[in-house]
Amino acid sequence: MIHWLTDPFTLAFMQRALVAALLVGVVCSVLGCYVVLRSMAFLGDALAHAILPGVAIAYIFGFSLLLGALIAALVVAFGIGLVSRGGNIREDTAIGILFAAALSLGIVMISTIQTYATDLTHILFGDVLGVGPHDLELTAGLAVVVLATVLLLYKEFLVVSFDPLLARISGVSPGLVRAVMLVLLALTIVISLQTVGVGLVAAMLVTPAATASLLTKRLPAMMAVSAVVGALSSLIGLFASYYLNVASGAAIVLAATAFFVLAFILAPRRGLLWRGARGLLASSAQHG
Repeated sequence: MIHWLTDPFTLAFMQRALVAALLVGVVCSVLGCYVVLRSMAFLGDALAHAILPGVAIAYIFGFSLLLGALIAALVVAFGIGLVSRGGNIREDTAIGILFAAALSLGIVMISTIQTYATDLTHILFGDVLGVGPHDLELTAGLAVVVLATVLLLYKEFLVVSFDPLLARISGVSPGLVRAVMLVLLALTIVISLQTVGVGLVAAMLVTPAATASLLTKRLPAMMAVSAVVGALSSLIGLFASYYLNVASGAAIVLAATAFFVLAFILAPRRGLLWRGARGLLASSAQHG
């Protein structure tokens, strides 16, 4: 049993994959709590797909795909904030417009690259086993930036998420906080790019946090539980990828989904079984 657990990590590429997967699991899960609380799942999915032009440009000119994705994600994030700032265009409308435009531009550019089908597939579906030393350094650096910002601006994010009016009275600018959160979301998507790919990053932002929301009420506890779920999902998905020879990103997301299903059924007070038993007791009391 011990050899089964340790043998994969005698390989250097598996060691890098483990660190990258854990970083992605924790960062996505922590920031995902705000995504769930503020109903930003669509924004996360839109930003994930909007990085394709940056990836295509980076591929064409031969520089880092992660750097290209980061630039594209930040451009789209700031664009969404700029278009929706005046109030004439709703934010969800701005997201839809820029998301569709960026995705279409990315598809057009990628379609001009003859080898895109094989060389860029991992951008869509992830390739954690292909994480190189420089990719890992960039991922770790961005992860530290995201987690440190969440820690430093915890109170501001909290008050804006639950009571924007109180935030204004307290001197906190909801617009500025929203812009910072957009940037953090863009950074998190880039962190997740090589691990789960653009097609699945929204799931890692939402699923662990949704699982934690069924098990806890307070935000700090929700973040802690979400991070544990994200880390465990990444670890389980990595083992599945190694031993079953399946796509790593999909395996990680399925592991996170399994945790959500368990919480949805078994969570105290909020789980399906708990609510069913409570309904039966209430019905019995009425008939008794």
